[in-house]
Amino acid sequence: MLTLKPAKGHLLVAEPSIIGDISFNRSVVLLADHTESGSIGFILNKVLDFSLQDLVPEIKGNFKVYNGGPVEQDNLYFIHKVPDLIPDSIEIASGIYWGGNFEAVKQLIDQDLITNEEIKFFLGYSGWDYEQLNEELNARSWVVIENQDNREIINRKPRTFWKEKMLQLGGNYVIWSNAPENPTYN
Repeated sequence: MLTLKPAKGHLLVAEPSIIGDISFNRSVVLLADHTESGSIGFILNKVLDFSLQDLVPEIKGNFKVYNGGPVEQDNLYFIHKVPDLIPDSIEIASGIYWGGNFEAVKQLIDQDLITNEEIKFFLGYSGWDYEQLNEELNARSWVVIENQDNREIINRKPRTFWKEKMLQLGGNYVIWSNAPENPTYN
């Protein structure tokens, strides 16, 4: 398999591991930015036990919140696919955007003009300085792949997403697709 270099819009798929990292075990991370200064991404498949309304009570929508990563977990972030509705959005790649005017987002939710299929919320983000991500890649902590889902990445089922990526990678990864997260459950 050809190993890609990380780039804005690519996915980082956590390598299988028996001794899992609490933050990144079985994670799929969308790289929102990748420069010589470092990288920023959001874990796409770690749903938290509360909703957006739990964090912002004035919002009347039923939106899940995901653990975006271990950095700044007291801040709310979002990715979306409606830049024409959310001013100041930053394009990641292939029709997927991050950030933008949160007041506009609140209005869109209140007016039922945006859905769970168009936006995804995160507490915190994943961040690496340039050398740190390179060290993790050299240590085989991650596999870098293209985001073949493009803007539909928002709609992927979190519970099976990592498993699907293991199957997509094929070879020795296939065996890991059915392994329990906790090896003592085997």
